[in-house]
Amino acid sequence: MAAFEKELKQYLQFAGFEKGLSKNSLQSYKNDLLRYLGFVSRILKINNLAGVTLTHIETYLNELTEMELAVSTIARNISSIRSFHEFTVAEGITEANPAELVELPKKAHKLPEVLQFYEIEKIISSADRTTYAGIRDAAIIETLYASGMRVSELTDLEPDRLFFEIGFIRVIGKGNKERLVPIGEIAQQALEHYIETARDVFLDSKYPGKSKNKLFLNQRGGPLTRMSVWNVVNKYAQKAGIQKKVYPHIFRHSFATHLLEGGADLRAVQEMLGHTSIITTEIYTHVDRTLLHQVHKQFHPRA
Repeated sequence: MAAFEKELKQYLQFAGFEKGLSKNSLQSYKNDLLRYLGFVSRILKINNLAGVTLTHIETYLNELTEMELAVSTIARNISSIRSFHEFTVAEGITEANPAELVELPKKAHKLPEVLQFYEIEKIISSADRTTYAGIRDAAIIETLYASGMRVSELTDLEPDRLFFEIGFIRVIGKGNKERLVPIGEIAQQALEHYIETARDVFLDSKYPGKSKNKLFLNQRGGPLTRMSVWNVVNKYAQKAGIQKKVYPHIFRHSFATHLLEGGADLRAVQEMLGHTSIITTEIYTHVDRTLLHQVHKQFHPRA
């Protein structure tokens, strides 16, 4: 049974009949809330709507923001979540509406948190490469950090988009735009190891051929979802003892920041990230400037 299936069904009936929402609007609300309630139950591990707080909702909205969704899409999600929680209060399912004070995430004003290189190494090293799942998970994390791709781009990867002979991956990004991204030797070795050992085991298991066009598979032979990758990253971050909040997109932030700190050209990083505008990429130069300020303050005698 899906998370909070009963409450969602009641709400959709209310929204359809009493609020008079159109079929398309109702479907949009349903999709928004399925994703939100799945995040609440599987990622936040909350099994009672009364346990949802404003902080939990802001965590979810930040996840949507990191996916680089349009402001209008995030605004619609906020509307869906607010309306759902208003309904649960009206029906006596919960006592308060935690979404009442939700504001649109201010992405432009918040510098992205990044992992230090040693933290990434600890996370990757936590994967048990004596198991098929561990081999796959190591390849996932190596690929996220080596390429800076979005998690949706990773789950959409197909084997024929890997061009190991030239060291590139063909990534299909937002708006169906294609880009070639360097992969690096270490990540390539991890991917090759996964393909040569674990992938065929997953592919030939319970549902042979079900997802042969997807690179990363679960142990039942189906394609990995964004939520699955979220769980993988969380699992190894906790195992490695990382105190920061670790999610798939933080590897993209770390990828860009580490390149710029190492002296990479901003436009080259823009190309690898698949940003339409260089303004989006420039947020990582602010992270770099923060580091420079710290160094100056620590070592300059009159800072």
